Amino acid sequence: MLTLDKIYHAAYVLKKIARKTDMIAAPLLNTESNIFLKTENLQVTGSFKVRGAYYKISQLSEEERNKGVIASSAGNHAQGVALAAKENHIPCTICMPDGAPISKVEATKSYGATVCLVKGAYDEAYEYACKLQKEKGYTFIHPFDDDEVIAGQGTVGLEILDQLPDVDVVLVPVGGGGLVSGVAYAIKHLRPECKVYGVQSAGAPSMKDSLEQHKMLTLDSVSTFADGIAVKHPGDLTYELVNEYVDGIVTVTDDEAAAAVLALIERQKLIAEGAGAVAVAAAMYNKVDIKGKKTVCLLSGGNIDVNILSRVIARGLMMAGRSSTLTIALEDKPGQLQGVSEVISRCGGNVVSVHYSQADTNMRITSCYLHIGMETRDHAQVEQIKQELTKAGFSIVQTTNG
Repeated sequence: MLTLDKIYHAAYVLKKIARKTDMIAAPLLNTESNIFLKTENLQVTGSFKVRGAYYKISQLSEEERNKGVIASSAGNHAQGVALAAKENHIPCTICMPDGAPISKVEATKSYGATVCLVKGAYDEAYEYACKLQKEKGYTFIHPFDDDEVIAGQGTVGLEILDQLPDVDVVLVPVGGGGLVSGVAYAIKHLRPECKVYGVQSAGAPSMKDSLEQHKMLTLDSVSTFADGIAVKHPGDLTYELVNEYVDGIVTVTDDEAAAAVLALIERQKLIAEGAGAVAVAAAMYNKVDIKGKKTVCLLSGGNIDVNILSRVIARGLMMAGRSSTLTIALEDKPGQLQGVSEVISRCGGNVVSVHYSQADTNMRITSCYLHIGMETRDHAQVEQIKQELTKAGFSIVQTTNG
């Protein structure tokens, strides 16, 4: 059973393995609120997950240790379990979705774990891990639906209150619900006036949908680059704890999460994975009322594959109005491109690509389409450029982000 004493005990046990991660002021992420970042992306293994995994394994009996441990994970819990098992000299098997980022798979292997890749999402990896557990007799380390695991994650809540005692709002990423359950339990017992909100991906809203329909639901599928929270079915324990202690669940789109990743890189010099950035996205796009309030966004992890990162940055630039393409209908005659470029330059934009299209059957034979890619400051600057081009007599057919 989860208790405040158990969370305090977890904090004591974790002193020798987990970092007390920094709380960083981030005023530029939302100027109407007083934003702080709890940087679990800088935790050992790059994620908060080591807290719950290590505490759970530290509480195993000698018999359970001798059986070896098994877990299912999209990557961060895998690394936490693998490290904890290594530190305790316990054999470890991890089942991961076959689409898990290569960086997370390789990092898990580096701690000495045996990795089984399972076709599908987290839930399929979980089912296969349960099958192996029954066949081999391993001790199962659940990523979120376990009192000791939740207690370990709850130590983040203790640290938040220690670092920012007068916090008003805490935003927490939600997949299966272990982190938000532990954090909310700790905070609501020690500072009940503080609001705690969970944040899910709009493509994987299993906890939000379950709470709204007042019953446990299993999504048919999930679709999000935030692999750490791509969970079809919330936990039984976590569902009850979230229902009791969390003030609400909101969702963010992948584009909003990508914009948050980009903002963290540019403004805070921090790397967050998709799941780790959803709390920041919720703050940036005012998914909850944080105006004038001290708000903590929990950066739950920073283990993002570099190939995915490049795509996320591109999407973030689009979302922020920093990258766009204008399609302009032109008379195909000398000087037209120069005229367009001069307007864009005068408005402070930067032309990065130019492409002519002369074969469209919807155009007059003497006309062409000019597709011109630009770097801009924001959406307002894009609109200014469009207005100036229109004033100069150019006909804008389409605006595309990216």
